[in-house]
Amino acid sequence: MRVWTVSEEKAGTLTQCVGVARHLDPEPHRIIVERELSRWRARLLSPYRTLEQPEPDLIISCGNKAQAHVFAIVAACDQPPFTVHLQTPEPEFVQRFDMAFISRHDWTEEKARTPNFRPMLGVPHQIAKAALEEARPNARRRWVPHDNRAVAVLIGGTNRAYQYNSETIERLIHTIRSLAADGWTTLVSTSRRSDPTILPRLLDFCNDRIVVWDRTGENPYRDFLAAADAFLVTKDSITMNCEAVTSGRPVYVFDLPKRPRDIVEKFEYFHSDMSENLGLTRKFEGHIAGYDYTPPDEAQRIANMIKADISNYKNMPNSRAISI
Repeated sequence: MRVWTVSEEKAGTLTQCVGVARHLDPEPHRIIVERELSRWRARLLSPYRTLEQPEPDLIISCGNKAQAHVFAIVAACDQPPFTVHLQTPEPEFVQRFDMAFISRHDWTEEKARTPNFRPMLGVPHQIAKAALEEARPNARRRWVPHDNRAVAVLIGGTNRAYQYNSETIERLIHTIRSLAADGWTTLVSTSRRSDPTILPRLLDFCNDRIVVWDRTGENPYRDFLAAADAFLVTKDSITMNCEAVTSGRPVYVFDLPKRPRDIVEKFEYFHSDMSENLGLTRKFEGHIAGYDYTPPDEAQRIANMIKADISNYKNMPNSRAISI
């Protein structure tokens, strides 16, 4: 199956598309879009009038800006490809996508009545449990030299739902130092969204128990995921929480002050769903203990559903040709 991904520049949308696509095509063709495609450019002046060959059998997209680009590509194909969107489509595209996968925290009764909509857990991504297990021995030798218990501390940044004020930053730094004092090797990774004051302060007290990526050189994020015996993940990032639970190891969520915006309700539902309904994560209350759960593999599950839907579609009368 020939798979193309169409996503926005944001890393979060690309990783969703590629995470699913790689289960169907080991080397999907990637298209990154910087802006929405206006109606007039989608037709006579379409940038996709001449497509790279071979044409796709399947297009997987994510991000609002990607949607018009998808159907400009479809219009240029001799055999229209199957189309999948990993987000709630804009109203004008709802009936045009063959399938759309929508996070449980965005799911509604109305969406449940839409035939081409399917719910998904959080967001798909490119982290797989088997790959973490394979990388674990080398990652631990490199980052946990004394073979201590290791906790990966994954730090995001202020977004539309949560904020990092000075009190929160102090609490986060105190927590990292306390975990190290309790015998944990803390593997700390900040993100591009992190408050710029956090990283310098963490680097000031690095030692053999507090390992902080200074954001230079190769990103050890996957190594940290592989080496960790447990995780402490800030509440602002849905993706990092979803990646951490792929490991099957304890994942604790670090609370943050809420911002007075409607979107915080969706984030709060995501976290309560992950902890109370599914038993995948727990709220951090000062200590880390083990617990068991079955790790999800949402990218694989979504890929399987797409493949099954394509197979069913091929068997319908007058269906278009799609190779699988």
